[in-house]
Amino acid sequence: MKKLIFTFLAVAALFTLNVTTASAQSYNNAIGGRFGSANGVSFKTALNKGAMLELIGNFRSNSGASYANLTGLYEVYKPISNAPGLNWYYGGGATIGSYKVKHGDGDFYLSANGVLGLDYKFKDAPINLSLDWVPALQLTPDTGFWGGDIGLGVRFAF
Repeated sequence: MKKLIFTFLAVAALFTLNVTTASAQSYNNAIGGRFGSANGVSFKTALNKGAMLELIGNFRSNSGASYANLTGLYEVYKPISNAPGLNWYYGGGATIGSYKVKHGDGDFYLSANGVLGLDYKFKDAPINLSLDWVPALQLTPDTGFWGGDIGLGVRFAF
């Protein structure tokens, strides 16, 4: 229980960071797909100078199991010198989801997530690309570390 409380406090502290640098991202909103070990829908929106909120809805199914989840990530953007439109970002958030083992049990799960990635917005086109890594510390129903998912985001920016 102490681990769970500490994790929620850490995630809450991350969301309250006050970023005072100049705006790094060159768009306010973007929607599209995220493709990795689980494919899904991704939506990003600007929060304050140099920070964005990303919501990812993932789903996956194979012959043994299926799952669906929703991930919310607070991302801090930093520009890469001499590369207009290219930023690196880091942050954290949480995932809530459910899984079902075929011909077996299912359950809900909750995890704390980190994120580290690269983001590029084309100058003369409304296209945003990202490549990121999202590791997870599963909190329920069992506690454990998952090395994460590497995903490619392709979005329409507006």
